[in-house]
Amino acid sequence: MAISINKQIERLLRKVFGIEALRDGQQRVIDSVMAGRDTLAVMPTGSGKSLCYQLPARLLDGITVVVSPLISLMKDQAEKLEEAGIASAAQVNSSLSRADELEALEAIGGADKDIVFCTPERLVSTEFRELLQQTGVGLLVIDEAHCISQWGHDFRPAYMEIGSALAALGQPQVLALTATATDDVIADIRAQLGRPALRVVNTGIYRPNLQYRVQQVTNPEEKNTTLLELVRGTQGVGIVYAATVKAVKEAYQLLLDAGESVALYHGKLRAAERSENQNLFMNGERRIMVATNAFGMGIDKSDTRFVIHLQVPGNLEAYYQESGRAGRDGEDAACTLLYYHDDTRLQKFFLMKSKAPDDRHELDREKLERMIGYAQSGFCRWKLLLDYFGDPLPGFERCCRCDNCLSPPVISGDQLEQEQLGDLRLAEVIVGDQHQAGMAIG
Repeated sequence: MAISINKQIERLLRKVFGIEALRDGQQRVIDSVMAGRDTLAVMPTGSGKSLCYQLPARLLDGITVVVSPLISLMKDQAEKLEEAGIASAAQVNSSLSRADELEALEAIGGADKDIVFCTPERLVSTEFRELLQQTGVGLLVIDEAHCISQWGHDFRPAYMEIGSALAALGQPQVLALTATATDDVIADIRAQLGRPALRVVNTGIYRPNLQYRVQQVTNPEEKNTTLLELVRGTQGVGIVYAATVKAVKEAYQLLLDAGESVALYHGKLRAAERSENQNLFMNGERRIMVATNAFGMGIDKSDTRFVIHLQVPGNLEAYYQESGRAGRDGEDAACTLLYYHDDTRLQKFFLMKSKAPDDRHELDREKLERMIGYAQSGFCRWKLLLDYFGDPLPGFERCCRCDNCLSPPVISGDQLEQEQLGDLRLAEVIVGDQHQAGMAIG
């Protein structure tokens, strides 16, 4: 049987997908799925996670349901699958007209589709679950699986109901996909799904084409000057991230006034305007997107050559996800954080305003400390990231590409001891910090 399946996979790869061989990570995930195991694939951006469910969908009994948080992403994937003749696909989400939705539901009910894309909110709806019960689900794929975990940086409450949906659907096999997952997140995903034996295939986060660097700035004017220099000095398409709408608007105006080809994206824009601006960037009509993290998951512009963060993110998971939108084509790309110490007050303010439980609040505080430690460190950037995610070093102690490897800073004995002891405490947050952070948000 194993030989027969392997031959089927080889034939599908060549004739349907136009691929000669699977990457190692893809092979391990697909082998696990085809062996009937519940699987969590932790694979970096650009490593071909989609193929890990597209290929099994052609071989397994029952339909493959893909749960995704992004309507635009599922629309794009469904259309590409249909156009390439890889699989018959349907999408069910709030963007469809009633007529299109009824057509999709009828096709699903008639088992005329190999793959069905839906949001987590739609999966847990009674009507849709009943339809899937009648059709029969062979594989449930959970994209952006870190959203399941309350310890994850993109936690989405609807994802927590997937466990009950699995029970209602007769406990079909699960394939969960994400680019990052710490040990706490992995444990929580297992618990939330009720799958303690969920097998983890972790190919590591390392992407040698990404050059990480941090540029220290001492005031807002220097930050603006540095931003302009970076944008003008880097060829190709790029994304500029800021933590607040106010900062995004200011950076957008700065670049626009400087004659740059730039688009704007944040959560307070009308949906139609966000969509239009995203299309301008994705279609190459704008070179730079200036955005909050609302411009996030599922953004796949593979030729992005740089990502610049104007303000320190709240944790390293978010920073890796956002910076990792650069260089998805495998070519060299730069990931730069402009570190202005006063910006940390903003993230401290967000922590103070958070309504998360006490244990989550403490963890978030510790994660912010690690993020600040990364920004201030003189050690190899990749080593810091790999240590944080618990990944083994891929054959090196230094990446020889980041700013600290190319131009090692002089670190005093006291500084080294402070880094080793993690002496980056934020408990000293004071009323003045809260006031200034509040002013920054306004």
